[in-house]
Amino acid sequence: QVQLVESGGGLVQAGGSLRVSCAASGRTASSYAMGWFRQAPGKEREFVAAISRYGFSTYYSDSVKGRFTISRDNAKNTVYLQMNSLKPEDTAVYYCAATATFDYKRIWTPGGGMDYWGKGTLVTVSS
Repeated sequence: QVQLVESGGGLVQAGGSLRVSCAASGRTASSYAMGWFRQAPGKEREFVAAISRYGFSTYYSDSVKGRFTISRDNAKNTVYLQMNSLKPEDTAVYYCAATATFDYKRIWTPGGGMDYWGKGTLVTVSS
């Protein structure tokens, strides 16, 4: 099992940057592929970014590609999402997720192919 705790959310102006973090515990971080998902008010949860166990492969949704960067530091059991050029449309609760059976084709499916989820951190982007 793995426990995930997100942090770093907050209020930021449009065009600004923010980095959210996900601390993992229970198992070594390298045991899991990790992902970030978000849920905006009144909308369903959507995939944002994912990273393989050792960080050699990354995946992004079209809406954030070129603006967001996912990374991980397995020595610190932490995954990051660097968000640049933020837009009001990025406002959402951002959730960290993990799976030991990564299949990139499932990240766009309901549930995102993930087995473990954090409780989320709220990112609000003002106009």
